[in-house]
Amino acid sequence: MELSGLAKGQFLSVNMAFGFAVTAGAYICAGVSGAHLNPAVSLSMYLLQRMTCRMMLVYFLAQFVGCFTGAALVFALYFDALHVYSGGNWTVSGTQATAGIFASYPSEHLSAFNGLSDQVIATAALMVCILAVIDDANNAAPRGLQPFVIGLVVLLVGLSMGFNCGYPINPARDLAPRIFTAMAGWGLEVFRAGGHWWWVPVLGPMIGGVVGTMIYELMIGIHHPALHKDKPEEDGEENHTRQYELVQSNA
Repeated sequence: MELSGLAKGQFLSVNMAFGFAVTAGAYICAGVSGAHLNPAVSLSMYLLQRMTCRMMLVYFLAQFVGCFTGAALVFALYFDALHVYSGGNWTVSGTQATAGIFASYPSEHLSAFNGLSDQVIATAALMVCILAVIDDANNAAPRGLQPFVIGLVVLLVGLSMGFNCGYPINPARDLAPRIFTAMAGWGLEVFRAGGHWWWVPVLGPMIGGVVGTMIYELMIGIHHPALHKDKPEEDGEENHTRQYELVQSNA
């Protein structure tokens, strides 16, 4: 979208692509990991005692490596377009800035506090919807449709809450590509830009995931008998035939 000057992409189409990308990723790996694509979701599942601390940390690492690799592939795929658009001058701000293709940066009107609240609210909403979709005791979506429904949830979050900073809602999706751009030529300005914005899309979603989990458990979860509660297995092993634990990405 950015490289074409909005000629080959609009706000709606970009959000649709991201939502369905989450759906595709969830379908691909749901049977192995439960489709843990987001550290905020993995943390929430740990707090709900559906995985061990060791497995949560393994997922964190995998999510970071995956997002870093994805950023590198995007850079390679669109290298010529990036070069033509920016004249080979990788910049973070200004009319020809390209760093925002890889990670989030705040709009001019956005303060750090409002940005943090933006991410807490957006990720909490995402987490509430995910828990509703996978909760067998609360009219869960059919197992094979859960990735599709969660992709629609991500699309909804993007369309309704993407104005301020592009709805990162995924610490790995934002931090890993930011580190990649710092290494690929954009430099440390990617961390200084926006009043050192970089920590907001890392901390905000983690808080939001916990808040969303608490809201769902207090308002819904404790008000019906659970059909099944997964407990951590010894030695970090998990039962991968359990219900899907799904999300995006952001990203």
